[in-house]
Amino acid sequence: MNTRTCDVVVIGAGASGLAAGTALKAAGLDFVVLEARDRVGGRTYSHTLENGVTIDLGGQWVAPTQGRVLALARDLGLHVFPSHDDGDRVILQGRKADRLVDLALSLDDEVAADIYQVRQKMEDLAASIPLESPWTHPDAEALDRLTYAGWLDQNMTTEGGRWRMKFLGPSVFSVDACELSMLHVAFYFGAAGGVETLTATRGGGQDSRFAAGMQSLSTGMARALGDRVLLNQVVDRIQHNADGVRVRTESLEVRAKYAIVALPPALAGRLRYTPALTAARDLLTQRMPMGTAIKMMLVYDTPFWREEGLSGMAVSDRDVPQLMYDNSPEDGSCGIILGFTEGIPARRWLLESPERRRAEAVRTVVDCFGPKAANPSEFVELSWTEEEFSRGCYAGTMPPGAWISYGAALRDPVGRIHWAGTESATCWAGYVEGALQAGERAAGEIAARLAEV
Repeated sequence: MNTRTCDVVVIGAGASGLAAGTALKAAGLDFVVLEARDRVGGRTYSHTLENGVTIDLGGQWVAPTQGRVLALARDLGLHVFPSHDDGDRVILQGRKADRLVDLALSLDDEVAADIYQVRQKMEDLAASIPLESPWTHPDAEALDRLTYAGWLDQNMTTEGGRWRMKFLGPSVFSVDACELSMLHVAFYFGAAGGVETLTATRGGGQDSRFAAGMQSLSTGMARALGDRVLLNQVVDRIQHNADGVRVRTESLEVRAKYAIVALPPALAGRLRYTPALTAARDLLTQRMPMGTAIKMMLVYDTPFWREEGLSGMAVSDRDVPQLMYDNSPEDGSCGIILGFTEGIPARRWLLESPERRRAEAVRTVVDCFGPKAANPSEFVELSWTEEEFSRGCYAGTMPPGAWISYGAALRDPVGRIHWAGTESATCWAGYVEGALQAGERAAGEIAARLAEV
């Protein structure tokens, strides 16, 4: 057992842990970052296709309002390009594919009006949430008792409108609308700047992509931190007291004054703490399950749908996939349709073979974009629930009752242990932008405590 001594030990070399390390370095503190995987990047993971094109099997998009991500990209010299967004969208119900200029619209005027009025209610509610403490909202208890599905049922009059809006459950949170606290939904949209900001492509949450893949943000940060980042270090125990912390892996013990745990709450709760965590923090980790997401790519020689005036974006009432985007490279040298299967359907389809998922995905894409989609040259997928050190994606979510009961424990330190990770962010929570904010915050908290000594 090797031993290392430093000011701060950071657990997790995703974007949040690496952002914490970067801030600690700037503050002149001694630290080490421990990562269980054989790579950095956490829930960002870039992959090279057989044709040499880089894709992201994890997080991939950046919005114009995500200033930390864009600044870091500039510092690292990374190229960001706009997502393809020209052309009509497709909505597939049964075997009927309809083309729409905007998926928020509808072929039915009554449904369109219903969607418009409830989106405005959601925008207003999201804007009213105190992001640092959602549980202090005047209607927090009522909102946190209500599921997102229940809120839509109360506030919408058309079945077509409800179907459209409930679709935001799996497509945004990777869980179904019946599993989400309405207070959490309002907080999440508020942290992103609103419903439209989060869900839009151009100017919104899916605005742009990284030519080298989004994992390049983490590899760039890790490169600058050098040998302070240690891979293949699976932490199994954190001992802590008034004097400091001891963090153990199979081959290493790190003795530090403070620790930053930069993991999703569900994973952080699986570590062994001596003494045990406070009841509030432990109960929180039991009530923030990860979403279920299977991300898949279908590769073609060309983005043929563009010639037919289609953007490549589609929503479907099928399970595989439910949501699609044009994920082709900037130069259009090949065509790539990105598909998501999420929430309850993803849990069912995880039991099926990759071959069956591929066949079902091809059938859906053909019904959306025509017979040219029948023979992809390559099919790649990743189930984030099966990733040992993620156990789901995109992020941990709050079911009814969690925010008002345990929300304060999300960021409150436990002794000398501080918490990072995108789930603890107040700006773009669930995204890399939120991960960077949370890492910087946790590092700042410790720097301030050390300055007081």
